[in-house]
Amino acid sequence: MTRVWKFIGWILLALFNAFSIWGALFLFQKGFYELSITFFVLIVLIDFFIFNRKSYPFRYMIPAIILLFILVLYPIAFTIKTAFTNYGTGHIMTRQEVVDRLLTDPVYTYVPNDAKEYNYEVFVEFNGIEPTDDFKLIVITPNGDKYIMGEIKSIRVQAGKMLLGEANLKEIDDYNLIKEGDKIIAIVDEDKTYRYFYSPDDIDTAINEVFFKSKIGFPLLSKVEIVDFQGNRLSMRFSEDGTLRLKSIRHLYRLSLSEVVENGKNVVKTVLVNDITNKPLLEENGTFYDFDENGEKKPVMGYISYVGTKNFSQIFTDPTISGPFMKIFLWNFTYAALSVLFTFVIGLSFALVLNNNSLKGRSLYRTLLIIPWAIPAFISVLIWKNGFFNETYGIINKFIVSGLFNKESIQWMTNPFWAKVAVLIVNTWLGFPYMMTVSLGALQSIPDELYEAASIDGASKGQRFWKITFPLLMTTVAPLLIGSFAFNFNNFVNIYLLTSGGPAIPNTSTPAGATDILISYTYKLAFEAGRGQDFGFASAISILIFFIVAGISFVNFRISGSFEEVNR
Repeated sequence: MTRVWKFIGWILLALFNAFSIWGALFLFQKGFYELSITFFVLIVLIDFFIFNRKSYPFRYMIPAIILLFILVLYPIAFTIKTAFTNYGTGHIMTRQEVVDRLLTDPVYTYVPNDAKEYNYEVFVEFNGIEPTDDFKLIVITPNGDKYIMGEIKSIRVQAGKMLLGEANLKEIDDYNLIKEGDKIIAIVDEDKTYRYFYSPDDIDTAINEVFFKSKIGFPLLSKVEIVDFQGNRLSMRFSEDGTLRLKSIRHLYRLSLSEVVENGKNVVKTVLVNDITNKPLLEENGTFYDFDENGEKKPVMGYISYVGTKNFSQIFTDPTISGPFMKIFLWNFTYAALSVLFTFVIGLSFALVLNNNSLKGRSLYRTLLIIPWAIPAFISVLIWKNGFFNETYGIINKFIVSGLFNKESIQWMTNPFWAKVAVLIVNTWLGFPYMMTVSLGALQSIPDELYEAASIDGASKGQRFWKITFPLLMTTVAPLLIGSFAFNFNNFVNIYLLTSGGPAIPNTSTPAGATDILISYTYKLAFEAGRGQDFGFASAISILIFFIVAGISFVNFRISGSFEEVNR
Protein backbone atom coordinates (compact mmCIF):
# COMPACT_ATOMS: atom_id res chain seq x y z
CA MET A 1 0.00 0.00 0.00
CA THR A 2 2.89 2.33 0.80
CA ARG A 3 4.34 1.78 -2.67
CA VAL A 4 1.00 2.67 -4.24
CA TRP A 5 0.85 5.98 -2.35
CA LYS A 6 4.46 6.74 -3.30
CA PHE A 7 3.67 6.02 -6.93
CA ILE A 8 0.63 8.32 -6.77
CA GLY A 9 2.81 10.99 -5.13
CA TRP A 10 5.39 10.82 -7.93
CA ILE A 11 2.63 11.01 -10.55
CA LEU A 12 1.19 14.11 -8.86
CA LEU A 13 4.66 15.68 -8.65
CA ALA A 14 5.25 14.99 -12.35
CA LEU A 15 1.89 16.54 -13.23
CA PHE A 16 2.67 19.54 -11.02
CA ASN A 17 6.04 20.06 -12.71
CA ALA A 18 4.56 19.67 -16.19
CA PHE A 19 1.73 22.12 -15.49
CA SER A 20 4.04 24.62 -13.76
CA ILE A 21 6.63 24.55 -16.54
CA TRP A 22 3.91 24.97 -19.16
CA GLY A 23 2.43 27.86 -17.17
CA ALA A 24 5.83 29.52 -16.75
CA LEU A 25 6.60 29.24 -20.48
CA PHE A 26 3.13 30.54 -21.36
CA LEU A 27 3.58 33.55 -19.07
CA PHE A 28 7.03 34.21 -20.53
CA GLN A 29 5.65 34.18 -24.08
CA LYS A 30 2.91 36.62 -23.04
CA GLY A 31 5.49 39.03 -21.62
CA PHE A 32 4.90 38.39 -17.90
CA TYR A 33 8.59 37.84 -17.27
CA GLU A 34 8.63 38.44 -13.49
CA LEU A 35 5.78 36.02 -12.84
CA SER A 36 7.35 33.47 -15.18
CA ILE A 37 10.67 33.66 -13.32
CA THR A 38 8.76 33.31 -10.03
CA PHE A 39 7.21 30.07 -11.29
CA PHE A 40 10.57 28.69 -12.44
CA VAL A 41 12.22 29.46 -9.09
CA LEU A 42 9.32 27.85 -7.23
CA ILE A 43 9.59 24.70 -9.36
CA VAL A 44 13.33 24.41 -8.66
CA LEU A 45 12.91 25.00 -4.91
CA ILE A 46 10.02 22.57 -4.52
CA ASP A 47 11.82 19.82 -6.45
CA PHE A 48 14.98 20.45 -4.42
CA PHE A 49 13.08 20.12 -1.14
CA ILE A 50 11.48 16.88 -2.31
CA PHE A 51 14.49 15.14 -3.88
CA ASN A 52 17.12 16.26 -1.34
CA ARG A 53 16.87 14.23 1.87
CA LYS A 54 18.70 16.87 3.92
CA SER A 55 16.01 19.43 3.12
CA TYR A 56 13.19 17.15 4.27
CA PRO A 57 11.91 19.60 6.97
CA PHE A 58 11.40 22.27 4.32
CA ARG A 59 8.73 20.13 2.65
CA TYR A 60 6.26 21.28 5.28
CA MET A 61 6.98 24.88 4.32
CA ILE A 62 6.15 24.43 0.61
CA PRO A 63 2.61 25.94 0.85
CA ALA A 64 3.97 28.94 2.77
CA ILE A 65 6.84 29.36 0.29
CA ILE A 66 4.41 29.32 -2.65
CA LEU A 67 2.31 32.06 -1.02
CA LEU A 68 5.46 34.00 -0.11
CA PHE A 69 6.70 34.07 -3.70
CA ILE A 70 3.34 34.80 -5.35
CA LEU A 71 1.81 37.21 -2.82
CA VAL A 72 4.93 38.97 -1.50
CA LEU A 73 8.05 38.64 -3.63
CA TYR A 74 6.37 38.90 -7.03
CA PRO A 75 4.37 42.05 -6.12
CA ILE A 76 7.57 43.62 -4.78
CA ALA A 77 9.43 42.85 -8.02
CA PHE A 78 6.51 44.11 -10.13
CA THR A 79 6.29 47.33 -8.09
CA ILE A 80 10.01 48.00 -8.48
CA LYS A 81 9.81 47.40 -12.23
CA THR A 82 6.72 49.60 -12.62
CA ALA A 83 8.36 52.47 -10.70
CA PHE A 84 10.82 52.94 -13.56
CA THR A 85 8.17 53.01 -16.31
CA ASN A 86 5.35 55.30 -17.43
CA TYR A 87 2.76 52.57 -16.85
CA GLY A 88 -0.67 54.17 -16.42
CA THR A 89 -3.59 55.63 -18.31
CA GLY A 90 -2.62 56.05 -21.95
CA HIS A 91 0.39 53.76 -21.48
CA ILE A 92 -1.18 50.37 -20.76
CA MET A 93 0.02 48.30 -23.73
CA THR A 94 3.47 47.37 -24.97
CA ARG A 95 4.94 49.09 -28.01
CA GLN A 96 4.32 46.07 -30.24
CA GLU A 97 0.69 45.87 -29.12
CA VAL A 98 0.22 49.57 -29.90
CA VAL A 99 1.78 49.21 -33.36
CA ASP A 100 -0.42 46.19 -34.12
CA ARG A 101 -3.49 48.08 -33.01
CA LEU A 102 -2.69 51.17 -35.08
CA LEU A 103 -2.20 48.95 -38.13
CA THR A 104 -5.28 46.76 -37.71
CA ASP A 105 -7.89 48.37 -35.44
CA PRO A 106 -11.08 49.40 -37.31
CA VAL A 107 -10.99 52.67 -35.36
CA TYR A 108 -7.90 53.67 -37.33
CA THR A 109 -9.45 53.34 -40.77
CA TYR A 110 -10.95 55.93 -43.08
CA VAL A 111 -13.13 56.12 -46.14
CA PRO A 112 -11.12 57.63 -49.05
CA ASN A 113 -12.64 60.33 -51.25
CA ASP A 114 -12.83 57.94 -54.20
CA ALA A 115 -14.40 55.19 -52.10
CA LYS A 116 -16.83 52.88 -53.83
CA GLU A 117 -20.14 52.02 -52.21
CA TYR A 118 -21.40 48.46 -52.43
CA ASN A 119 -24.96 47.31 -52.02
CA TYR A 120 -25.63 44.16 -50.05
CA GLU A 121 -28.36 41.71 -49.16
CA VAL A 122 -28.68 39.96 -45.81
CA PHE A 123 -30.07 36.46 -45.45
CA VAL A 124 -30.80 35.06 -41.97
CA GLU A 125 -31.84 31.73 -40.54
CA PHE A 126 -35.21 31.74 -38.81
CA ASN A 127 -36.17 29.91 -35.63
CA GLY A 128 -39.82 29.41 -36.44
CA ILE A 129 -40.96 32.93 -37.22
CA GLU A 130 -38.17 34.62 -35.21
CA PRO A 131 -34.99 35.75 -37.02
CA THR A 132 -31.61 34.77 -35.58
CA ASP A 133 -28.17 36.33 -35.86
CA ASP A 134 -26.94 33.43 -38.03
CA PHE A 135 -26.66 35.05 -41.44
CA LYS A 136 -25.20 35.12 -44.94
CA LEU A 137 -24.20 38.31 -46.72
CA ILE A 138 -24.32 38.85 -50.49
CA VAL A 139 -22.16 41.76 -51.69
CA ILE A 140 -23.20 43.53 -54.90
CA THR A 141 -20.45 45.44 -56.71
CA PRO A 142 -21.10 48.76 -58.50
CA ASN A 143 -21.06 46.70 -61.74
CA GLY A 144 -23.90 44.52 -60.46
CA ASP A 145 -21.80 41.40 -59.87
CA LYS A 146 -22.80 39.37 -56.81
CA TYR A 147 -20.47 37.60 -54.39
CA ILE A 148 -21.05 36.02 -51.00
CA MET A 149 -19.05 36.73 -47.86
CA GLY A 150 -17.12 33.72 -46.60
CA GLU A 151 -16.42 32.62 -43.06
CA ILE A 152 -15.33 35.36 -40.63
CA LYS A 153 -11.87 34.80 -39.15
CA SER A 154 -10.92 36.55 -35.90
CA ILE A 155 -7.79 38.68 -36.25
CA ARG A 156 -7.80 40.36 -32.83
CA VAL A 157 -9.62 38.94 -29.80
CA GLN A 158 -9.78 40.36 -26.28
CA ALA A 159 -11.55 38.78 -23.30
CA GLY A 160 -13.26 36.33 -25.62
CA LYS A 161 -14.72 39.08 -27.82
CA MET A 162 -13.70 39.74 -31.40
CA LEU A 163 -12.22 43.19 -31.92
CA LEU A 164 -11.31 42.68 -35.57
CA GLY A 165 -12.36 40.06 -38.08
CA GLU A 166 -11.63 39.38 -41.72
CA ALA A 167 -13.61 37.60 -44.44
CA ASN A 168 -13.02 36.95 -48.14
CA LEU A 169 -15.56 37.15 -50.94
CA LYS A 170 -16.50 33.90 -52.64
CA GLU A 171 -18.21 33.06 -55.89
CA ILE A 172 -21.94 32.92 -55.36
CA ASP A 173 -22.22 29.82 -57.55
CA ASP A 174 -20.55 27.79 -54.78
CA TYR A 175 -23.84 27.88 -52.84
CA ASN A 176 -27.28 26.42 -53.46
CA LEU A 177 -29.53 29.37 -54.30
CA ILE A 178 -33.32 29.51 -54.36
CA LYS A 179 -34.63 32.12 -56.78
CA GLU A 180 -37.87 33.69 -57.90
CA GLY A 181 -36.99 34.85 -61.34
CA ASP A 182 -33.69 36.73 -61.06
CA LYS A 183 -34.18 37.52 -57.37
CA ILE A 184 -32.48 35.35 -54.74
CA ILE A 185 -34.93 34.60 -51.92
CA ALA A 186 -32.96 31.99 -49.96
CA ILE A 187 -29.53 30.38 -49.59
CA VAL A 188 -29.11 26.75 -48.58
CA ASP A 189 -25.83 25.82 -46.88
CA GLU A 190 -25.14 22.67 -44.84
CA ASP A 191 -28.79 21.83 -44.18
CA LYS A 192 -29.49 25.42 -43.14
CA THR A 193 -31.80 27.71 -45.05
CA TYR A 194 -31.10 31.43 -44.95
CA ARG A 195 -34.03 33.56 -46.12
CA TYR A 196 -33.84 37.02 -47.60
CA PHE A 197 -34.15 39.51 -44.74
CA TYR A 198 -32.75 42.97 -45.40
CA SER A 199 -31.15 45.31 -47.95
CA PRO A 200 -30.62 49.06 -47.41
CA ASP A 201 -32.07 49.82 -50.86
CA ASP A 202 -35.13 47.60 -50.48
CA ILE A 203 -38.03 49.54 -48.94
CA ASP A 204 -39.96 46.32 -48.35
CA THR A 205 -37.30 45.17 -45.80
CA ALA A 206 -37.02 48.49 -43.94
CA ILE A 207 -39.00 46.98 -41.07
CA ASN A 208 -36.09 44.61 -40.44
CA GLU A 209 -33.45 47.37 -40.30
CA VAL A 210 -33.50 47.73 -36.50
CA PHE A 211 -32.89 44.01 -35.96
CA PHE A 212 -30.10 43.98 -38.53
CA LYS A 213 -28.32 46.99 -37.00
CA SER A 214 -28.62 45.82 -33.38
CA LYS A 215 -27.86 42.11 -33.86
CA ILE A 216 -25.69 41.83 -36.96
CA GLY A 217 -24.55 45.12 -38.46
CA PHE A 218 -23.14 47.15 -35.60
CA PRO A 219 -21.98 44.42 -33.15
CA LEU A 220 -20.39 42.20 -35.83
CA LEU A 221 -20.08 43.48 -39.40
CA SER A 222 -18.74 46.89 -38.30
CA LYS A 223 -15.72 44.99 -36.90
CA VAL A 224 -15.19 42.87 -40.01
CA GLU A 225 -13.11 43.81 -43.04
CA ILE A 226 -14.25 42.11 -46.23
CA VAL A 227 -11.48 41.53 -48.77
CA ASP A 228 -12.48 41.35 -52.43
CA PHE A 229 -10.61 39.60 -55.23
CA GLN A 230 -8.46 42.68 -55.95
CA GLY A 231 -7.37 43.01 -52.31
CA ASN A 232 -9.62 45.99 -51.60
CA ARG A 233 -11.08 46.15 -48.11
CA LEU A 234 -14.75 46.80 -47.42
CA SER A 235 -16.43 47.60 -44.12
CA MET A 236 -19.77 48.76 -42.76
CA ARG A 237 -20.02 52.50 -42.20
CA PHE A 238 -22.94 54.71 -41.24
CA SER A 239 -24.07 56.96 -44.07
CA GLU A 240 -25.66 60.39 -43.77
CA ASP A 241 -29.17 58.92 -43.80
CA GLY A 242 -28.31 56.64 -40.84
CA THR A 243 -28.18 53.38 -42.76
CA LEU A 244 -25.23 51.02 -42.67
CA ARG A 245 -23.45 51.07 -46.02
CA LEU A 246 -20.70 48.82 -47.26
CA LYS A 247 -17.83 51.03 -48.37
CA SER A 248 -14.23 50.55 -49.41
CA ILE A 249 -11.85 51.63 -46.64
CA ARG A 250 -8.15 52.09 -46.06
CA HIS A 251 -6.08 51.88 -42.91
CA LEU A 252 -5.00 55.24 -41.58
CA TYR A 253 -1.50 54.08 -40.67
CA ARG A 254 1.00 51.85 -42.45
CA LEU A 255 4.61 50.80 -41.99
CA SER A 256 7.24 52.39 -44.19
CA LEU A 257 10.98 52.92 -44.36
CA SER A 258 11.83 56.53 -43.59
CA GLU A 259 14.88 58.61 -42.79
CA VAL A 260 14.66 60.06 -39.28
CA VAL A 261 16.98 61.95 -36.94
CA GLU A 262 18.05 59.83 -33.98
CA ASN A 263 20.71 60.99 -31.50
CA GLY A 264 21.79 63.69 -33.94
CA LYS A 265 22.24 61.24 -36.82
CA ASN A 266 20.13 60.50 -39.88
CA VAL A 267 19.13 56.84 -39.86
CA VAL A 268 16.73 54.78 -41.95
CA LYS A 269 14.22 52.82 -39.90
CA THR A 270 10.73 51.39 -40.10
CA VAL A 271 8.18 53.95 -38.93
CA LEU A 272 4.42 54.38 -38.86
CA VAL A 273 3.19 56.70 -41.61
CA ASN A 274 -0.14 58.50 -41.91
CA ASP A 275 -1.70 57.26 -45.14
CA ILE A 276 -3.52 60.57 -45.74
CA THR A 277 -0.74 63.09 -45.08
CA ASN A 278 2.10 60.67 -45.90
CA LYS A 279 3.96 61.98 -42.82
CA PRO A 280 5.69 59.65 -40.34
CA LEU A 281 4.40 59.58 -36.78
CA LEU A 282 6.62 61.14 -34.14
CA GLU A 283 7.61 58.76 -31.36
CA GLU A 284 8.43 60.60 -28.15
CA ASN A 285 8.42 59.67 -24.45
CA GLY A 286 6.51 56.46 -25.01
CA THR A 287 3.81 58.07 -27.16
CA PHE A 288 3.06 58.15 -30.89
CA TYR A 289 2.16 61.62 -32.17
CA ASP A 290 0.44 62.50 -35.44
CA PHE A 291 0.28 65.91 -37.10
CA ASP A 292 -2.92 67.72 -37.99
CA GLU A 293 -3.54 69.98 -40.99
CA ASN A 294 -1.86 72.91 -39.19
CA GLY A 295 1.28 70.90 -38.48
CA GLU A 296 0.60 70.67 -34.74
CA LYS A 297 1.30 67.32 -33.12
CA LYS A 298 -1.45 65.45 -31.32
CA PRO A 299 -1.10 62.24 -29.28
CA VAL A 300 -2.41 59.09 -30.92
CA MET A 301 -1.57 56.29 -28.50
CA GLY A 302 1.02 55.62 -25.82
CA TYR A 303 2.85 52.50 -24.73
CA ILE A 304 4.77 51.30 -21.68
CA SER A 305 8.34 52.54 -21.81
CA TYR A 306 11.32 52.84 -19.47
CA VAL A 307 11.62 56.34 -18.01
CA GLY A 308 14.55 55.82 -15.65
CA THR A 309 14.32 57.73 -12.38
CA LYS A 310 11.82 60.29 -13.70
CA ASN A 311 9.06 59.14 -11.35
CA PHE A 312 11.38 59.59 -8.38
CA SER A 313 12.99 62.86 -9.48
CA GLN A 314 9.70 64.65 -10.19
CA ILE A 315 8.74 64.19 -6.55
CA PHE A 316 11.48 66.66 -5.66
CA THR A 317 11.92 68.72 -8.85
CA ASP A 318 8.33 69.42 -9.94
CA PRO A 319 6.94 72.20 -7.68
CA THR A 320 3.34 71.13 -8.30
CA ILE A 321 4.24 67.66 -6.99
CA SER A 322 7.00 68.31 -4.45
CA GLY A 323 4.95 70.97 -2.62
CA PRO A 324 1.96 68.77 -1.78
CA PHE A 325 4.18 65.71 -1.39
CA MET A 326 6.22 67.34 1.39
CA LYS A 327 3.02 68.57 3.07
CA ILE A 328 1.60 65.06 2.92
CA PHE A 329 4.83 63.54 4.21
CA LEU A 330 5.05 65.94 7.17
CA TRP A 331 1.38 65.39 8.00
CA ASN A 332 1.86 61.62 7.65
CA PHE A 333 4.69 61.71 10.17
CA THR A 334 2.73 64.03 12.49
CA TYR A 335 -0.41 61.93 12.19
CA ALA A 336 1.40 58.70 13.06
CA ALA A 337 3.38 60.26 15.93
CA LEU A 338 0.39 62.05 17.49
CA SER A 339 -1.78 58.96 17.11
CA VAL A 340 0.76 56.89 19.02
CA LEU A 341 1.21 59.65 21.63
CA PHE A 342 -2.50 60.24 22.25
CA THR A 343 -3.46 56.57 22.30
CA PHE A 344 -0.55 55.69 24.58
CA VAL A 345 -1.15 58.55 27.04
CA ILE A 346 -4.89 57.88 27.30
CA GLY A 347 -4.44 54.11 27.31
CA LEU A 348 -1.73 54.28 29.99
CA SER A 349 -3.85 56.64 32.10
CA PHE A 350 -6.76 54.21 32.08
CA ALA A 351 -4.38 51.31 32.74
CA LEU A 352 -2.96 53.05 35.82
CA VAL A 353 -6.48 53.62 37.14
CA LEU A 354 -7.62 50.06 36.43
CA ASN A 355 -4.43 48.66 38.00
CA ASN A 356 -5.53 50.03 41.37
CA ASN A 357 -6.76 47.06 43.42
CA SER A 358 -8.96 49.29 45.55
CA LEU A 359 -11.05 50.36 42.53
CA LYS A 360 -14.50 48.78 42.59
CA GLY A 361 -16.11 47.48 39.39
CA ARG A 362 -12.82 47.14 37.50
CA SER A 363 -14.16 44.32 35.33
CA LEU A 364 -17.08 46.46 34.21
CA TYR A 365 -14.82 49.40 33.39
CA ARG A 366 -12.44 47.18 31.44
CA THR A 367 -15.34 45.79 29.41
CA LEU A 368 -16.72 49.24 28.61
CA LEU A 369 -13.33 50.72 27.73
CA ILE A 370 -12.52 47.90 25.33
CA ILE A 371 -15.68 48.46 23.23
CA PRO A 372 -13.97 50.79 20.67
CA TRP A 373 -11.46 48.03 20.00
CA ALA A 374 -14.13 45.33 19.75
CA ILE A 375 -16.26 47.12 17.13
CA PRO A 376 -14.87 46.83 13.56
CA ALA A 377 -12.95 49.98 12.68
CA PHE A 378 -14.79 50.69 9.43
CA ILE A 379 -18.12 50.74 11.31
CA SER A 380 -16.81 53.09 14.00
CA VAL A 381 -15.27 55.43 11.43
CA LEU A 382 -18.51 55.74 9.48
CA ILE A 383 -20.48 56.36 12.70
CA TRP A 384 -18.07 59.15 13.64
CA LYS A 385 -18.21 60.61 10.15
CA ASN A 386 -21.99 60.64 9.71
CA GLY A 387 -23.15 60.78 13.32
CA PHE A 388 -20.66 63.12 14.99
CA PHE A 389 -18.78 65.10 12.34
CA ASN A 390 -21.57 65.79 9.87
CA GLU A 391 -21.52 69.56 9.42
CA THR A 392 -25.32 69.89 9.26
CA TYR A 393 -26.92 67.33 11.56
CA GLY A 394 -23.93 65.83 13.40
CA ILE A 395 -24.22 65.54 17.18
CA ILE A 396 -21.21 67.79 17.87
CA ASN A 397 -22.36 70.67 15.66
CA LYS A 398 -26.12 70.41 16.20
CA PHE A 399 -26.31 69.83 19.95
CA ILE A 400 -23.01 71.14 21.34
CA VAL A 401 -21.48 73.82 19.10
CA SER A 402 -24.71 75.39 17.80
CA GLY A 403 -27.21 74.19 20.40
CA LEU A 404 -25.27 74.62 23.65
CA PHE A 405 -22.78 77.38 22.82
CA ASN A 406 -24.70 79.03 19.95
CA LYS A 407 -21.56 79.13 17.79
CA GLU A 408 -21.08 78.66 14.06
CA SER A 409 -20.87 75.02 13.01
CA ILE A 410 -17.38 73.55 12.72
CA GLN A 411 -16.42 72.66 9.14
CA TRP A 412 -15.13 69.20 9.98
CA MET A 413 -14.68 67.98 6.40
CA THR A 414 -13.99 71.20 4.48
CA ASN A 415 -11.53 72.98 6.78
CA PRO A 416 -8.02 71.44 6.68
CA PHE A 417 -7.32 72.06 10.39
CA TRP A 418 -10.58 70.63 11.69
CA ALA A 419 -10.37 67.70 9.27
CA LYS A 420 -7.01 66.79 10.81
CA VAL A 421 -8.47 67.17 14.30
CA ALA A 422 -11.33 64.84 13.34
CA VAL A 423 -8.89 62.25 12.01
CA LEU A 424 -6.83 62.32 15.22
CA ILE A 425 -9.93 62.10 17.43
CA VAL A 426 -11.23 59.04 15.61
CA ASN A 427 -7.84 57.33 15.52
CA THR A 428 -7.34 57.99 19.24
CA TRP A 429 -10.78 56.52 19.97
CA LEU A 430 -9.94 53.39 17.98
CA GLY A 431 -6.41 52.97 19.35
CA PHE A 432 -6.47 53.71 23.07
CA PRO A 433 -8.06 50.35 24.12
CA TYR A 434 -5.12 48.50 22.58
CA MET A 435 -2.62 50.68 24.43
CA MET A 436 -4.63 50.31 27.64
CA THR A 437 -4.57 46.52 27.33
CA VAL A 438 -0.82 46.19 26.70
CA SER A 439 0.00 48.79 29.36
CA LEU A 440 -2.18 47.02 31.90
CA GLY A 441 -0.43 43.74 31.21
CA ALA A 442 2.99 45.39 31.52
CA LEU A 443 2.04 47.14 34.78
CA GLN A 444 0.92 43.90 36.37
CA SER A 445 4.28 42.32 35.57
CA ILE A 446 6.19 44.93 37.64
CA PRO A 447 7.03 43.49 41.12
CA ASP A 448 5.35 45.25 44.07
CA GLU A 449 8.60 44.98 46.05
CA LEU A 450 10.12 47.75 43.93
CA TYR A 451 7.37 50.18 44.94
CA GLU A 452 7.65 49.16 48.62
CA ALA A 453 11.39 49.77 48.59
CA ALA A 454 10.91 53.14 46.89
CA SER A 455 8.28 54.16 49.47
CA ILE A 456 10.65 53.28 52.30
CA ASP A 457 13.29 55.47 50.64
CA GLY A 458 10.78 58.33 50.66
CA ALA A 459 10.03 58.45 46.91
CA SER A 460 6.89 60.33 45.89
CA LYS A 461 4.24 58.90 43.52
CA GLY A 462 5.68 60.94 40.68
CA GLN A 463 9.20 59.69 41.34
CA ARG A 464 7.99 56.11 41.57
CA PHE A 465 6.24 56.48 38.20
CA TRP A 466 9.15 58.08 36.34
CA LYS A 467 11.95 56.08 38.01
CA ILE A 468 10.32 52.64 38.21
CA THR A 469 7.03 52.31 36.34
CA PHE A 470 7.83 54.14 33.13
CA PRO A 471 11.29 52.61 32.42
CA LEU A 472 10.07 49.07 33.14
CA LEU A 473 6.91 49.72 31.16
CA MET A 474 8.85 50.95 28.12
CA THR A 475 10.95 47.79 28.11
CA THR A 476 7.80 45.87 27.20
CA VAL A 477 5.80 48.51 25.36
CA ALA A 478 8.51 50.21 23.23
CA PRO A 479 8.44 47.60 20.41
CA LEU A 480 4.64 47.82 20.40
CA LEU A 481 4.81 51.60 20.12
CA ILE A 482 7.10 51.22 17.13
CA GLY A 483 4.68 48.75 15.57
CA SER A 484 1.80 51.14 16.26
CA PHE A 485 3.72 53.97 14.59
CA ALA A 486 4.37 51.86 11.49
CA PHE A 487 0.71 50.78 11.41
CA ASN A 488 -0.60 54.35 11.68
CA PHE A 489 1.93 55.56 9.13
CA ASN A 490 0.09 53.37 6.60
CA ASN A 491 -3.39 53.50 8.18
CA PHE A 492 -5.25 53.83 4.90
CA VAL A 493 -8.70 52.65 5.98
CA ASN A 494 -9.35 55.33 8.62
CA ILE A 495 -8.23 58.18 6.37
CA TYR A 496 -10.10 56.95 3.32
CA LEU A 497 -13.38 56.24 5.10
CA LEU A 498 -13.42 59.41 7.21
CA THR A 499 -12.19 62.20 4.93
CA SER A 500 -11.05 60.44 1.72
CA GLY A 501 -7.89 62.50 2.16
CA GLY A 502 -9.75 65.80 1.79
CA PRO A 503 -10.15 68.68 1.69
CA ALA A 504 -8.14 69.09 -1.52
CA ILE A 505 -4.90 71.06 -1.52
CA PRO A 506 -5.25 73.90 -4.08
CA ASN A 507 -2.87 74.56 -6.99
CA THR A 508 -1.59 71.00 -7.35
CA SER A 509 -1.28 68.81 -10.43
CA THR A 510 -2.00 65.64 -8.44
CA PRO A 511 -5.03 64.62 -6.34
CA ALA A 512 -3.51 65.65 -2.99
CA GLY A 513 -5.62 66.35 0.10
CA ALA A 514 -4.93 68.01 3.44
CA THR A 515 -5.49 64.79 5.42
CA ASP A 516 -3.93 62.48 2.86
CA ILE A 517 -1.14 60.25 4.08
CA LEU A 518 1.36 58.77 1.65
CA ILE A 519 -0.53 55.52 1.19
CA SER A 520 -3.88 57.22 0.47
CA TYR A 521 -2.09 59.66 -1.85
CA THR A 522 -0.57 56.68 -3.66
CA TYR A 523 -3.99 55.04 -3.93
CA LYS A 524 -5.47 58.18 -5.50
CA LEU A 525 -2.62 58.39 -8.00
CA ALA A 526 -3.04 54.75 -8.96
CA PHE A 527 -6.82 54.44 -9.07
CA GLU A 528 -8.69 57.71 -8.55
CA ALA A 529 -6.72 60.46 -10.27
CA GLY A 530 -8.95 62.73 -12.34
CA ARG A 531 -6.44 62.73 -15.18
CA GLY A 532 -6.18 58.94 -15.13
CA GLN A 533 -4.17 56.31 -13.31
CA ASP A 534 -0.43 56.74 -12.90
CA PHE A 535 0.83 53.36 -11.71
CA GLY A 536 4.48 54.23 -12.35
CA PHE A 537 4.45 57.29 -10.10
CA ALA A 538 2.36 55.47 -7.49
CA SER A 539 4.89 52.61 -7.46
CA ALA A 540 7.74 55.08 -6.96
CA ILE A 541 5.98 56.57 -3.93
CA SER A 542 5.29 53.04 -2.61
CA ILE A 543 9.02 52.33 -2.68
CA LEU A 544 9.70 55.60 -0.85
CA ILE A 545 7.10 54.65 1.77
CA PHE A 546 8.88 51.34 2.29
CA PHE A 547 12.25 52.99 2.88
CA ILE A 548 10.74 55.70 5.08
CA VAL A 549 8.99 53.17 7.33
CA ALA A 550 12.06 50.91 7.35
CA GLY A 551 14.32 53.84 8.28
CA ILE A 552 12.03 55.10 11.04
CA SER A 553 11.62 51.60 12.44
CA PHE A 554 15.39 51.07 12.42
CA VAL A 555 16.03 54.32 14.30
CA ASN A 556 13.25 53.62 16.79
CA PHE A 557 14.53 50.12 17.44
CA ARG A 558 17.99 51.52 18.13
CA ILE A 559 16.51 54.06 20.51
CA SER A 560 14.25 51.52 22.21
CA GLY A 561 17.26 49.26 22.70
CA SER A 562 18.41 51.59 25.45
CA PHE A 563 15.45 50.45 27.57
CA GLU A 564 16.85 46.95 27.63
CA GLU A 565 19.58 48.21 29.95
CA VAL A 566 16.93 48.27 32.68
CA ASN A 567 16.80 44.48 32.65
CA ARG A 568 20.55 44.01 32.88
